[in-house]
Amino acid sequence: MSMAAAPALAEQPARAQTARKGKPTKAPKNDLKPALLFILPAAIGFLVFFIYPAIKGFYYSFTDFELLGDANWVGLENYQTMLSDELFWNALWVTLEYVVINIGVQTLVALLLAVLMQRLTTSLLVRGVLLLPYLIANVVVALVWYWMCNQLIGIINIGLEAIGVEPQAFFGSPVLSIPTIALVNVWRYVGYTALLIFAGLQTIPPQLYEAAAIDGAGEVKAFFKITLPLLRPVLAMVLVVTITGSFQIFDTVAVTTAGGPVNATRVIYYYIYDLAFNRYHFGYASTLTVALFLILALVSFFQLKLMRADQTDLD
Repeated sequence: MSMAAAPALAEQPARAQTARKGKPTKAPKNDLKPALLFILPAAIGFLVFFIYPAIKGFYYSFTDFELLGDANWVGLENYQTMLSDELFWNALWVTLEYVVINIGVQTLVALLLAVLMQRLTTSLLVRGVLLLPYLIANVVVALVWYWMCNQLIGIINIGLEAIGVEPQAFFGSPVLSIPTIALVNVWRYVGYTALLIFAGLQTIPPQLYEAAAIDGAGEVKAFFKITLPLLRPVLAMVLVVTITGSFQIFDTVAVTTAGGPVNATRVIYYYIYDLAFNRYHFGYASTLTVALFLILALVSFFQLKLMRADQTDLD
């Protein structure tokens, strides 16, 4: 190569870079419009099937609306009636009893299953088996357990008789009916809850357990000192979801006991349904719906605050 050609070759990259700098760059693509198009169907459904009925129901809570009549404004009369309604307070108490049993047992069993999955196996087959009850329709689950618990021909009572225990009216006893319904739903939802907790366990660095083992900490101490504190945000989310869902228990009660015996299983959701679609007191039923919404909002708020769901110890 001649010395005269060397400067020309050296100038070529500089010229190319100058040309690239001078070339107008394309403006970044705006994804807002396509995103809005994808969101639009869900937003319309949310407005039509949630926001509008919620606003309408809130309005009806101040009226005496019934199916065949006009909605006449009655102010706070429905709310005053609610405060003195013994059936409402009974329904609230029965629902609270159900929630305590259901959430208490479900959370403990789900936590145990999640830890066992993390420690012993991460098999997809095991996760699938755990999730199977959740995939079955709740009405089907309720009917199957209803026949299994039948006092005369149910397989559970046949098993109890075989070991010398008297047959029990699981769904017909005022004492056993709510615990039975709660445990049926524990069986259905515990696998789903366990998988949520298991996902949270995967976010905990394994190095922490290794360091704890070097320091001589056993499995139990590591669980209480490492697993539970670091799992707190996930547990808070799980408890908010499960408690909110438990307060809305309806289908199992409707299929098995229909609120009986003697209002022993008349949970708040079933009482609202009975008022609206059996007695056609839509105004008063809307009042109870608003009350339930406020109760769930307060419960969720205090749960998140007390459990410090927005904070993590992983930082």
